[in-house]
Amino acid sequence: MTDAPAPAPDDAKAAPQSRWARLDPLAMLMGLGFAVLWSSAFTAAKFVVADAPPFLALTARFAVAGALACALAAAMGQSARLTRRQWGLVVIFGLCQNSLYLGLNFLAMTRIDGGLAAIIASTLPLFVAAGAWAFLSERPSRIGAVGLLLGFAGVAVIMGARIEGGADPLFVGLAALGALALAVATLVVRGVSPGANVLMIVGLQMLVGGLGLAPFALAFESVADVTWSLPMLLGVGYSIFFSGILATLVWFLLVRRIGPTNAAAFHFLNPCLGVAVAAALLGETLGPRDLLGVAIVTVGILLVQLSRRPAGR
Repeated sequence: MTDAPAPAPDDAKAAPQSRWARLDPLAMLMGLGFAVLWSSAFTAAKFVVADAPPFLALTARFAVAGALACALAAAMGQSARLTRRQWGLVVIFGLCQNSLYLGLNFLAMTRIDGGLAAIIASTLPLFVAAGAWAFLSERPSRIGAVGLLLGFAGVAVIMGARIEGGADPLFVGLAALGALALAVATLVVRGVSPGANVLMIVGLQMLVGGLGLAPFALAFESVADVTWSLPMLLGVGYSIFFSGILATLVWFLLVRRIGPTNAAAFHFLNPCLGVAVAAALLGETLGPRDLLGVAIVTVGILLVQLSRRPAGR
């Protein structure tokens, strides 16, 4: 496994490719697989938090998944001796993606639907684009600015409809804060390459996430609060092996293969897939305003993505 994709040829006659032209069949398969795994994670989480405290469940999940990933990485010859920049990736992703993003989402899903959580999480590209505009001086085009406005307007429509329907606004806000935390991690570590130790980094950042949540689990939750049901155990198992280890590994490999902008495009599928899985397994339904909000958010994300220039060599 190489550390980075091969550089583009220096042939001056070679026409620049669009970012969609860079996608290949394997990348498409990886992206679709990631979208399914990522979207279904919210339904699995609903089964878990129905019978187990959220922080305790996540701490156990990260401990088991992180240990398994590190052991498998070591068996493959990957090393835990990382560079300073790679350790930065481990700590920032472990805290922001696992402790904050997943911690806040699991807590939110004790009071809101899994489909709503999936819709809110799908706004990640909007938060990333807005953060790059505000803090990295990456000014969007007019189309990109319109996309940002549409995206956040769609989120407002969805949140307003759900709050009027009885969803707790505090827990809706927690899910939004989780998406913001993941956007911060994406902006901070977007230039850090995981190198050849991808699986080791996946495992270590899960262990960091577990350490970040353990104090809250010990302080506010107890094993006595767990109801040992089959749906909860299946949800935990799915979260560990599929939406945990496998989804994170596929994401890292996908970003390395086609770049963060192209990879983020697969988040377009999350609202529809997340809602479809929740409807099929949890019986959740969407109202007309929910569907309108999903459509507005999807168009907004699409405009933001289309406004970005292809990455240079």
